[in-house]
Amino acid sequence: MSKIRMNVSRKSGLPPGSLIHVGEVHDHEHRISVVNYNSSAVERYIVNSIKEIPPLKSADTVTWVIIDGLKNVSIIDEIGQHYNIHALVLEDILNTHQRPKYEEFDDYLYIVIKALSLKNHDFQVQYEQISLLVLDKIVFTFKEKPSEIFDPVLKRLDNGKSHMRGLGTDYLAYVIMDTVVDEYFGLQDTLDELIESVEDELMSYPSIQTLSSIQRIKRELIFIRRTVSPLRELLASIQRSESALLDEHNKRYFGDIYDHAIRVTEAMESYRDLIADMMDIYLSSISNKMSETMKVLTVFSSIFIPLTFIAGVYGMNFDYMPELKWKWGYPALWGVFIAIALFLLGYFKKKKWL
Repeated sequence: MSKIRMNVSRKSGLPPGSLIHVGEVHDHEHRISVVNYNSSAVERYIVNSIKEIPPLKSADTVTWVIIDGLKNVSIIDEIGQHYNIHALVLEDILNTHQRPKYEEFDDYLYIVIKALSLKNHDFQVQYEQISLLVLDKIVFTFKEKPSEIFDPVLKRLDNGKSHMRGLGTDYLAYVIMDTVVDEYFGLQDTLDELIESVEDELMSYPSIQTLSSIQRIKRELIFIRRTVSPLRELLASIQRSESALLDEHNKRYFGDIYDHAIRVTEAMESYRDLIADMMDIYLSSISNKMSETMKVLTVFSSIFIPLTFIAGVYGMNFDYMPELKWKWGYPALWGVFIAIALFLLGYFKKKKWL
């Protein structure tokens, strides 16, 4: 967090379009992977500079450039100069606090989407911004750190029978976005299991740890909803777009992602309501538990009140109290104590107060 604040402070006061990486700096080697493919072949390269990207071998070849890491600002600047990308778009790529959005330009499309994954088993969600630049024959994908999220896409490209290899950059953008959104369903399954376990704990024996779990889930749901909700607007804009970079037939595929986004958003809304209900149940259970405790204490107090009264009467310092000189006074007093206690216990039980 301190590194993020440092980058934000470095950016303060600079003119629009200034290229400063804003976000978490991950400790890894910067890597540029290039995939050239068409219906007949697939080639992969690792390059050190954008200038090393091999030229297209044919008109139907598509190039996919995957950039892992954003701390090397010079690479982003080089892409902007070489492919005439607007400075504000480059600035947004380096700022990893963007909301999912879609921007349309004459020669390219800019898309921002968030990848979600679990950092550990305590349901701490990790967010990663993925930016796409979709041009006529090339797609740039910008990631914050290396990951295996696009391995299924690469496996599809390795399959010579995949129809993906015969389609353009707009279909590649769809596949990338669909792969990211599919990860949301895995997160949803984990959330289902976690909420179910918290519900069981809530019904059996709620504790302060239960409240902590509910608060943690509630906090993460707020961020997940903030990440997923803008997807509907993003995908609706793509479907309405008249850009020449989007084939009318391929635009229908984005409708499938739109349906997935709605399903996930509705699930998050239902989880939010469920968490609110769980919070109410927790407070009610704690209140009921307190009431049960107070009822037991009240019963004991009610039993000892008459006993205390009798003991107080015979504890007074008067000389002429007839029972004080009686031989069986002490055993009789204990008999009275026991009789009163048994009578009150029976009365409380008959009234179903116990």
